[in-house]
Amino acid sequence: MEKQYIDITSYEGEGYKPVIDYMSWRVAILRYCEELEVPNLKTMQKHNESDEVFVLLAGNCTLFTGGTGEAINNMDGVAMEPMKLYNVKRGVWHTHTLDKEGMVLIVENRDTSDLNSPTLKLEAEEMEKIGDLYFSRNAVNKK
Repeated sequence: MEKQYIDITSYEGEGYKPVIDYMSWRVAILRYCEELEVPNLKTMQKHNESDEVFVLLAGNCTLFTGGTGEAINNMDGVAMEPMKLYNVKRGVWHTHTLDKEGMVLIVENRDTSDLNSPTLKLEAEEMEKIGDLYFSRNAVNKK
C-alpha cells in the first residue's frame, strides 16, 4: 500500500466548515450564507483563548470588531483585501459578512468552541452601526 503524503480537501457548501485539524490548530473555510448578510447579523463573538486569522480567498468580506471587555464597544469595520492576513486578537468581539462569492480561510486554535468563545446579542443601535460601517467601508473600496 502506497503512503499518501498530501491530503487534498475543499469545501463548496455554505457557512463555516473546519477542513483540517492538526495538533493544536485548525484550518477552516467560511463561505457565504444568508445568516451572514448584514441585515441578518444579530451577534458578535470573541475568543478568550486565541487569536483568529482570516484570509480573503474570493469575493468580498467585511470584518467588524466591537472592542474588548464584557460589552461590545468601539465598533469598527474593515473591508478585507484578497490574500492579506487579518488577525483578530484574543478577546476582541467580532463578526463578518460575505457576499455570495465570498470565501475566507480561517486559522484558529483547534479547541476554539462555544465553551471558550462567548457570544453577545447585538442591540438595535449596534446592528445599525454595522450597516453604516459596511456601506461606508465598501463605498470607499469601490471608488
